[in-house]
Amino acid sequence: MTRLPFTPLVQSLPATVPFVGPETQERQRGAPFVARLGANESVFGPSPRAIEAMAATGIWMYGDPENHDLRQALADHHGVAPENIVVGEGIDGLLGYLVRLLIGPGDAVVTSDGAYPTFNYHVAGFGGTLHTVPYTDDHEDPAALFSKAAEMGAKLVYLVNPDNPMGSWHSGADIVAAMDALPDGCLLVLDEAYVECAPAGTAAPLAADDPRVIRMRTFSKAYGMAGARVGYAIGAPDLIAAFNKVRNHFGMNRAAQAGALAALQDQAWLSEVLTQITQARDRIGEIARSNGLIPLPSATNFVAIDCERDGAFAKAVLDELVAQGIFVRMPFAAPQNRCIRVSCGTQADLDAFAAALPKALNAAQG
Repeated sequence: MTRLPFTPLVQSLPATVPFVGPETQERQRGAPFVARLGANESVFGPSPRAIEAMAATGIWMYGDPENHDLRQALADHHGVAPENIVVGEGIDGLLGYLVRLLIGPGDAVVTSDGAYPTFNYHVAGFGGTLHTVPYTDDHEDPAALFSKAAEMGAKLVYLVNPDNPMGSWHSGADIVAAMDALPDGCLLVLDEAYVECAPAGTAAPLAADDPRVIRMRTFSKAYGMAGARVGYAIGAPDLIAAFNKVRNHFGMNRAAQAGALAALQDQAWLSEVLTQITQARDRIGEIARSNGLIPLPSATNFVAIDCERDGAFAKAVLDELVAQGIFVRMPFAAPQNRCIRVSCGTQADLDAFAAALPKALNAAQG
């Protein structure tokens, strides 16, 4: 058989994906999950207006390759110009395009050890060299990130606020103040996927034209449209325009465009969902405490629960929950891997989690 002419970079990479999906796990266990509480989706769903708009879309047509109407609406929503907005296939897709624009073989990139792994996956895929800094008190550490970026001559530094997988957060003003130490020529990738769920003041108060930063947002979390894959970024016009050099111009499907536009226009539904998220976080905290565990403060649509032992014990708890049909995940780097991470769910979802957790703890301890 003729050997395929993969590039040396591709030959050096493992065939892997950042996450094992719940569908894969269901196939492996031969049964569906009772409660899907691991992917930080919004079980509360999108606005009914979004569902109606998606159903009415002429899906036989390609989506608008310029995302014109959605970009205009997002610009109006944020008080910026359409030239400050790029739309893409979720934040994951936009991260891939951004890394492709800026990172070549050997270029230095900085992130937190244990932060969202899809960014790392893209960096590896384009040959970048990843440098990490540890969390501080279960928070990503902007000062340490920017110091490492200066030390390594990094072209990108990645920071998630609020954070996944811990749910912790910094005030936006503190991040802006820390950016004084961001080295020249280094772009801050500020992933704000969960910012709608966070307290007021969490979003960074930065001008859209600030050339030091690009901010990532999504319709996958609070807006309840994870399956539609709609993300967007806010940045300086020169940077945003550069995406047109590499992005898939027909990557956005027409129904997703229409659904996101309708969802954005239904802020009353978003407010209702945020109330449900708050109630679910409180319930997850109550369940954790009733089992002698510690729920960490969260500004997201999930709660990290400290199992108060090591990563091996937390993994045993997770495995026992999965065996009972409760899909959850956990951080993959120590010391954050002492936790399990539970997404917000319906009352029935959380009732199932409440019933399964003491059994999982007993089995893990045994």
